[in-house]
Order: sequence, then C-alpha cells, then structure tokens
Amino acid sequence: MPEHSDRTAQGHPITLGLDTFGDVTDDEHGRPLSHGRTIRNLVAEGVLADEVGLDHFAIGEHHVDWMPLSAADVVLAAIASRTSRIRLGSAVTVISSDDPVRVYQRYATLDAVSGGRAELILGRGSSTESFPLFGYDLGDYEVLFEEKVALFAELRKEKPVTWSGSTRPALTEQAVFPRSESGAIPTWLGVGGSPQSVVRAARHGLPLMLAIIGGPWARFAPFSQLFRQALAEFGRPDQPVGVHSPGHVAATDEQAIAEFWPYYEKTIRMVARQRGFRAPTFEQFVNDAGPDGALFVGSPETVARKIATTLSTLGASRFDLKYGMNGLPHERLMTAIELFGKQVAPRVRELMA
Repeated sequence: MPEHSDRTAQGHPITLGLDTFGDVTDDEHGRPLSHGRTIRNLVAEGVLADEVGLDHFAIGEHHVDWMPLSAADVVLAAIASRTSRIRLGSAVTVISSDDPVRVYQRYATLDAVSGGRAELILGRGSSTESFPLFGYDLGDYEVLFEEKVALFAELRKEKPVTWSGSTRPALTEQAVFPRSESGAIPTWLGVGGSPQSVVRAARHGLPLMLAIIGGPWARFAPFSQLFRQALAEFGRPDQPVGVHSPGHVAATDEQAIAEFWPYYEKTIRMVARQRGFRAPTFEQFVNDAGPDGALFVGSPETVARKIATTLSTLGASRFDLKYGMNGLPHERLMTAIELFGKQVAPRVRELMA
C-alpha cells in the first residue's frame, strides 16, 4: 500500500503513479524492438517505478502490433516478483470484451502473488480491436459495458454470486476463487467523456478515473462534481477521483518537448488515419503541453506544478502519468521514470501540502 499520508480536501491520500500501453520502442538505430524485448523492458520499468517510490504502476490492455500488451496481468505478476510495495494494476482492462469472472480470478491471483497489491481500472478502452477478436458485436457496445461492470461489482463482494443478463450465462449462488488478500480488489472505473459512466461509477460505489488525453483538463471539473453529487444521491460513501494523462519528463522543458514530439506526432498521425480525425500540429502540441492542456510534458518542476494544479482544481487525489510513446527509446523512458519518482512526485506533495 502507498506509504504517503498527504491528503486532499476530500480526505483521500494523494497517490502518484505511472501508466503504460507497452508501446514498442526503438533501438539506438531507430529500429523497432521485438515484442519480447519490449515486454522485458517493460518489466524493468515497473521495477524502477517501485525503486523510486511511486505508488502505482499500471498497464493498459491492447491487441495491436505496436502495443502488444494483451495480457497485462502476466506482465504485472513478473513485476510483482521483483518489487515489494508498489500497487500493480490495469489501465484499463477492456471489460466489455472480456469475461468478468475470469478477469476477477486473474487479478485475485495477481493479488496473491504480489501480497495484496493488485488493483484494476475497468473501462471501454480507447480502441475497439478486442471486440472482433473475441467475437463481440459493436452494436452491443453499451449493454456489454453496463452488464459486465455490474457483474464485476457483484464479484468484488467475494460472496456467492447470483446474476443474469444478456451478454453471458447466468450465475446462481456461484462462488468464485481465489479470494483477494483484503476481501475486495481495489477497482476504479475509467471515464473518457461520458456523464453516464460517471453516474455508473457512483451507482456501483467505485472510484472514478478521468482519462484526460486531449484538450483543456479543466473541462473535466463538472465530472468530478457530478460524481460526488451522484454518490450522495445513491447513498454511497465518498470515493476518490483520479486523473490519467499522457506526458514525458526530461531535465528541461525544451528537452522534454524535443524528445517527445517526434514520437507523439508519428503515433497520433497513424491513429488519425485509422479513425478519421486531423493530426495535431506542433503548435497544437505545444499548447496542449502548456498549463491548461492535457499533455504533461516538461521539466520536473513544470510537470509537478501542473499536476498539483490539476489535482486541486478537479478535487482529485491520484495522478497517473501515461508515459512513453510508440518508438520512444527505453533508455529515455527509464530516465523519465526516475525523474518522475525522485523529483516530480516529492515536489507535488510539497506543493499540495
């Protein structure tokens, strides 16, 4: 469990961590590394995150060539065997195209391996490649998410489950094993821009993770307010709010921008072609990396100040930096992790104290 005791106005402990999508990185000659080497490097990055004192390390599920992290819990178990304190989780698990029972079993097993350090963030995911891969119809997008989150919320009670729906076979007084160390795996609901998902998190009494990946971060303030209002209306105890945003840390602002922009531009341009939106210009990137934008790119002082302002304004207590980008070399990622743990995190705590 995190050892830090700094608290926001809502009384939740401030925690800081890293998220990764396991992007394939380049070698010193600009050539992509193999999937195996990428995943082994990712284990080393998780170990370093523990060594520099961060609270969370999470891996997002993807099923594509340039993000080959389709079994995050396996990689997290490898990291667990070489760490002692950092919480290990998903960011996110695409619950809509998975089976909630198997997800709970896998992360309860990770919880056992790690000595009670497993957690999850459930979400729809920002891409949909897992739906055809596992035989799901995108026409069922909404009902899949609603039903599977509801079933997972029942599984967290770690009692015999009775549940029925249209997306998987019913359960009648079904016990599910193994059980977790604490009696319920910590589980957050990831939200990218849907008020309905904010209310869903409150209805199930789950903490809220705001995925802020573009535009002004302050536009998410109404979501935090809606979440707390909904918790009160459902009679649920207050739950923490977290923020997940992409970024990169280097010694200076100029160095961070110079290191991150080429890989960011290449990756977003590729995604833009696939999804039909306009790729950002350098000017837009710099604006998003400024004080009001969703990219946390800069020196330790710049990133720390922006995180502290974001947490305070949104009433949030957790910040996860989504570090890395397709091609960005492993060595630069290791430097960014070290700076984030040794300089950014302590400075955020100092500013918020």
